[in-house]
Amino acid sequence: MGEFDGQVAVVTGGARGIGAEIARRLARGGARVVCADVLDTTDIVAEINDAGGTAEGRELNVTDAQAAAEGIKAVHEAHGRLDILVNNAGVTRDKLLVRMKPEDWDLVLDINLDGVFKVTQPAAKLMMRQKSGRIVNVASVVGLMGNAGQTNYAASKAGLIGFTKSLARELGPRNVTVNAVAPGYIQTPMTDKLTEEQREMLLSKVAIPRLGTPEDVAEAVAFLAGPGASYITGVVLNISGGLYI
Repeated sequence: MGEFDGQVAVVTGGARGIGAEIARRLARGGARVVCADVLDTTDIVAEINDAGGTAEGRELNVTDAQAAAEGIKAVHEAHGRLDILVNNAGVTRDKLLVRMKPEDWDLVLDINLDGVFKVTQPAAKLMMRQKSGRIVNVASVVGLMGNAGQTNYAASKAGLIGFTKSLARELGPRNVTVNAVAPGYIQTPMTDKLTEEQREMLLSKVAIPRLGTPEDVAEAVAFLAGPGASYITGVVLNISGGLYI
């Protein structure tokens, strides 16, 4: 039996990248996974189902409060429960602050922070009534340590960390845990395009001399969503290979 048998999980930004890997991992654990995204989720849903898991896709724009609430409600009505919410949807618009356009600031905060509020509020209400649930927010090591050229992204992820800690205090009495993971440099199609010199520069900053993988993040999320983390809440799990210590 898997650690998530009988449970229903929603993963925002679940169409690709880290979100898709989280969806795969939860499905392997037995969860029915809802991959929620503005992007097409057909491929990841088919992959999970073909591998013997259970997944479905749902179009979800986290910046639309009404759509987010309706999406969470629809999942609950279809399956009668909501056990795990992974807030993974995110975006970057990197630029030095003095050159940053206001719309780039607004977009990053709207998706990375405001979007989490819009999805989590209706989900938290359901979990409180169930008196059980796990919320895992995908933050970033940049929210802990800062990074030049990412004031908007760092602000959104630092805000998400504060949100996580505060909500953990609110929901703990109802047996709902709220935690965050803070990935560092993760192997993605973007990092695949780095030159050897750029890659060496990145690796010189970490204690473990490799880039992280989406699987590294997914395993951490699965731990925080799983039975072994029932007494852990308000924690930010740093997955950066020692980039930030």
